[in-house]
Amino acid sequence: MARSHDSVTDGTVRTTAGNRAQEAKSQVMAAIGGLVDEGKAEWNHTATGDIELRLLSGEVFVLGEVSVTRVE
Repeated sequence: MARSHDSVTDGTVRTTAGNRAQEAKSQVMAAIGGLVDEGKAEWNHTATGDIELRLLSGEVFVLGEVSVTRVE
């Protein structure tokens, strides 16, 4: 008897999606780190543990665990 596609891949799909999300987050953080290294932005930790990113153009963002919020 063949297994259901969903039952076989359910755990694999979640793991793969989680891996992709972590890889995407890593790439975004590396790109932001590049802006900081190039002097185009500054970042600091907030009291809540998030990261505040200030671009030289004036925009300010809070980088949360799973979100980015523009605050200015």
